[in-house]
Amino acid sequence: MTTPDGRTRLADRQGRVLALRGLNLGKTDTVTKNRVARLASEGFTLMRLNIQWEKVEPQRGRYDTAYLRHLDQVLDWADQYGVQVLIDWHQDVFGPAFGHNGIPTWATRTDGLPFEPNPDDWFSDYFQPAVQAAFTHLYDDPDLRAAQAAAYTRVATTLRGHRSLLGYDLFNEPFGPVPGDPTDPANQLAASVALEQGRLPAMYRRLIHAVRAVDRNAWLFVEPTVLVGQGVPTSLPGFRDPRPGADRIGYGPHYYDTAVESGQDWDPSGGFIEQYEAAIGAYPTAHRLPVLVGEWGPPRATTPGNAELVQRQLRSMPGFASGWAMWYDCDAPEGGGYCVRDADGRPAPGKEPAFAPYARAVAGAPGRESYSPTTGEYRLTLTANRTTRRAWTEITLPATVYPHGAQVTVDGIPDAVVRFTHGIARLRLPSTHPGTTVAITVSATARHKHEQGSTH
Repeated sequence: MTTPDGRTRLADRQGRVLALRGLNLGKTDTVTKNRVARLASEGFTLMRLNIQWEKVEPQRGRYDTAYLRHLDQVLDWADQYGVQVLIDWHQDVFGPAFGHNGIPTWATRTDGLPFEPNPDDWFSDYFQPAVQAAFTHLYDDPDLRAAQAAAYTRVATTLRGHRSLLGYDLFNEPFGPVPGDPTDPANQLAASVALEQGRLPAMYRRLIHAVRAVDRNAWLFVEPTVLVGQGVPTSLPGFRDPRPGADRIGYGPHYYDTAVESGQDWDPSGGFIEQYEAAIGAYPTAHRLPVLVGEWGPPRATTPGNAELVQRQLRSMPGFASGWAMWYDCDAPEGGGYCVRDADGRPAPGKEPAFAPYARAVAGAPGRESYSPTTGEYRLTLTANRTTRRAWTEITLPATVYPHGAQVTVDGIPDAVVRFTHGIARLRLPSTHPGTTVAITVSATARHKHEQGSTH
């Protein structure tokens, strides 16, 4: 739906504006029922499930039925716990032929060119001649095009019909050949523009039709190249959805600062947030696409700059996105690496803001949203519309924030109905009139406030 601010957002059948928040799972580890249950219990509503073509079709023409059954089982669990799933067709540095993951070895064609990995900078492996050749063949060779499309159709056939299936992120972090010196930023920019104007949209059109051949309902998200993280607007064209009715195509950029990815502490004066926001808005606005940020988050948020980056990105994303999935759902001592939790499963230092309360479904036009971790107070404003009287606004209240419960007040609406179920505050506002601004406040119980005062 399009809200009064001109943005296209995800909505449900009741006309409520949705905000999806979640985590990435499944890249190299096994997703279990307990992990899905934990995700839901923490208030997350989205799982970006990383899958790889190499696992779907490890040998040409032979699909791994056990892996497909596992994916089906994961979505059964997501159905049970009320989590939306975005299937991410993942690749990093093409695939296992180069020590990474994604495209199967049998579909990797290098023309005999060299590959010399850099153990200190994995991303630079993309610039190796063999990897560049492999991407070129994937985009250009008719048999590989057909095999990739068939794999997508096979997965879509397996997973269609799950109520938890939000859709598909069609190709993770697309890359392509860089003529000339691949480390030259000017060459990288020219190659990114050429890829997004030629080979990449052709791939997306093939994959859109491959999924639509068996599933008319799933959302299909297209990604730009990673240069969007450097403030480079995408050059992708618009895409036509062959399904009957309204299009279900979205935009799935990532939100990474290159310097932070290289191990530096984030510099707030560098302009990264401002440049990214300026680069990200025009494309989805022009083509009326909802935005889901498929990946974001620093490797470690224990340093002052990176901790501030997490907070700044969380304040930034509601301004242009319908949701996000943080990288990555794992436990590590002190939240090492990209893990969102420490070794005990608690929010990792500096990444606690990602576990904050939020409005998951708003019956009306969402306004300002804020949360104070020191007081446990959450605030939301909404502008009433035709859905406000008949539908429930839902606010997620994570147990990590409100272990002893919460109370909700609604200013100026004496007949507001508030109910609490499974960590969610549900509000219905029967007497509101369209255009009315409503202020909602969530407060921690007295016991929790006392504990916060004594521990912070």
